[in-house]
Amino acid sequence: MGKGYRLRPPGNSRKRSSDDFRGLDHEILTFAYSGEPRVDFLKKAGNLILKFSRLQSVELWFKENDQYYRHVSSIKAEPIFKYEIVQFADAGKDGKRFDSKEFSISGMLSRDLILGRREERLRDYAVGELVIINDIADFLSSFPEYSSLGRSDSDRADEIGFLAIFPLKFCGEKVGLLSLTGDKRDSIESEELESYQNLANTLGIALMTQRAQAALKERVKELTCLYSIARVAEKEGISIDGILREISGLLPPAWQYPEAAAGRIILDGEVYLSTGFLETSWKQTSAIIVGGVVRGAVEVVYVEQKPDLDEGPFLREERSLIDAIAREVAMIVERIEAEEEKAKLQDQLRHADRLATIGQLAAGVAHEINEPLGSMLGFAQLARKHPNLPDQVEKDLGKIEAASLHAREIVKKLMLFGRQMPPQKSRINLNKMIEDGLYFIKSRCRKSGIAIELELAQNLPEITADQSQIYQVLVNLAVNAVQAMPDGGRLTIGTRSGDNTVLLIVEDTGVGMNEETQKKIFLPFFTTKEINEGTGIGLSVVHGIVISHGGTINVESEIGRGTLFEIRLPISAPAGGQKRENNDDTKSR
Repeated sequence: MGKGYRLRPPGNSRKRSSDDFRGLDHEILTFAYSGEPRVDFLKKAGNLILKFSRLQSVELWFKENDQYYRHVSSIKAEPIFKYEIVQFADAGKDGKRFDSKEFSISGMLSRDLILGRREERLRDYAVGELVIINDIADFLSSFPEYSSLGRSDSDRADEIGFLAIFPLKFCGEKVGLLSLTGDKRDSIESEELESYQNLANTLGIALMTQRAQAALKERVKELTCLYSIARVAEKEGISIDGILREISGLLPPAWQYPEAAAGRIILDGEVYLSTGFLETSWKQTSAIIVGGVVRGAVEVVYVEQKPDLDEGPFLREERSLIDAIAREVAMIVERIEAEEEKAKLQDQLRHADRLATIGQLAAGVAHEINEPLGSMLGFAQLARKHPNLPDQVEKDLGKIEAASLHAREIVKKLMLFGRQMPPQKSRINLNKMIEDGLYFIKSRCRKSGIAIELELAQNLPEITADQSQIYQVLVNLAVNAVQAMPDGGRLTIGTRSGDNTVLLIVEDTGVGMNEETQKKIFLPFFTTKEINEGTGIGLSVVHGIVISHGGTINVESEIGRGTLFEIRLPISAPAGGQKRENNDDTKSR
């Protein structure tokens, strides 16, 4: 037996029986199997041992994930419980030290035992694998460096008379230390050493059991969270807002302290909160990355302070969980957006199919109507040349002629819509075409109290286009603008040049359109006008002409503020344009 421990007479009131120790072992193991968080378990175990032994302090050390955890329970002054993560700043047995913390004598000695320092010199105070110091003054005379180091609030050299350190083992591997200090010499009798060593063995098993049970409990919560997220994502008819709102509520129960946890999801600037969310410094976050772009984040916070663990107050496993949730949210967003894009493409395909069908129908109807219209117009014109026609008959024939011309114009639009009229492209000046073409609508604007303003760019480049078709675009847009201003207003027609493009802008101060109407204005036969006031193919024809010229058309409108059409046409003819014209000529012939 080493000089650190001396036998003392039996009969001390602190002595506990083997049955007492077995009861303590049972209580510690029972709590370990409950799967409570590590800090709660160590606080419970430390306090149980402290109360059981009636000693000055109980200090527990154990290692997990390459980190050392230290827990102190003490009755000095008033009961305390200290928990901290201890990191070693330097490598090598002789150079390792703690990170600027002050420790008790037991803490510093435990450090050296963990690091394997001074093992030979401590042999005089060893009983097997135990270290027992029954005379602190004698110990400090051999190790004066301990008296010169800092002291914590758990013990000082002049306040303790006894120190014992027991290894904690599991399957033969040292997993930690149990350090006990007493205020008097001979705080533990020699007959109790074996019982305390068995208690240390039980603690080693309990620590590993608690770790396994707590890990299992956390895994169940994590899997439950991920499964619940998958169930939410599978709901039919639920929006992305609804999904993210429900997921934010699933976050807190998956963390170690659910009663103090709250969740938040941010996506594209929109925020979805769980109940009780507060901005705090105790936060764990993970980015939501969709298609390589950061779109938001998943966050979990504690609204009250919790002990430091692997990542602040959070477990290392919780980092993996929040990253998995962020990836799951990203996949949900990506899937929903892909489905929406697919639906849009299907709508576009259906729209294109409708246009093709309507175009074929329109072309067929136009061909069938064109011949009788020509006959009607010809006979009406011949009849008007007959001498001595009554005035009423001549007026009626004039109406027939005017109606036939109007019907022929509609047929012309239908044939253009059905792409049965080949374009005749040439180099044209858009400014000159506007100035010449407005001659026919100026009188109508004057009658309706509409002012015309021209904002034509100087030195505008010429474009390759079919003049009659571009003129038809201008007239159709101008007529629509006039009809949108029944109480008068201002019609602005302008031109600008861009990057290898020319812009035609037609803007009115009329009634405007809502978003729903704007989505439908280029659909054939869609109109907001009263019956007999419009055919609904004017803007479809405009759209077809612009697209056939390789251009684009953009619409901006607001109810009560008017509408702006911006048409962008290429200065040069679209690639392969001449070849398409020749093919169309062949078809028409």
